[in-house]
Amino acid sequence: MTGSQELRPPQAFAVLVRHRDQQVDIEVRDDGIGIDQELLARVFEPFVQGQQSSDRAAGGLGLGLGLVRALVALHGGQVEARSQGPRLGSTFTVHLPAVARVAPLHDLDSPLSTAFQSTADKWRILVVDDNDDARMLLADVLGELGHDVRMAVDGRDALDVIQGFTPEVGILDIGLPGMDGYELAAELRPAVPNVRLIALSGYGQPADHARSRAAGFDRHLVKPVEIRRLLETMAELAGLRSRRS
Repeated sequence: MTGSQELRPPQAFAVLVRHRDQQVDIEVRDDGIGIDQELLARVFEPFVQGQQSSDRAAGGLGLGLGLVRALVALHGGQVEARSQGPRLGSTFTVHLPAVARVAPLHDLDSPLSTAFQSTADKWRILVVDDNDDARMLLADVLGELGHDVRMAVDGRDALDVIQGFTPEVGILDIGLPGMDGYELAAELRPAVPNVRLIALSGYGQPADHARSRAAGFDRHLVKPVEIRRLLETMAELAGLRSRRS
């Protein structure tokens, strides 16, 4: 895609599902703006975007496809993109292993299910993210592991939640609308002095880590964060808490 091209939405979509051997393929095709050939190899990397017009009509940070790849990988699959070029549409294919049944998360014998079960007790956790899918995914996973999870869509909502709920862990998106994650951390610290705070951010340079530490965060994770990495981080905080108790 080049800056001089008109950004037109796809006029048609097609979704195909194929089951072959021990694999399920889900293919999504559209006839939209397409993808430059030189971009295809990097399209799933964080912050990678095609050139945009000056008004940034497409918007975003270029994290969506990176998040897709991370979520698919958590399920043991792969995702690929194909396009003949600008204005010629795109095809995205998700390859997933076929399973006879889906076991509850707490029954799975894997690092994902055991990373945060090393502590005998369960935690009260506050998840704050204005992205509905990201917020609900984290809440569902942590809830399956037996933790008491509450959600908030922004800073003000989070401050309302803690009026009747005292979190031991706060997982805060930095890029919140209105009151950002740094400002929310400053509000939470005096209100809940013992809370452990984990920052989720699209930026992970040393200066970003330093800023989150200065704002009172215990850990800084870069989006799209793998669930396993998040659970390992929380296990570290659990060990830190036990040593201080």
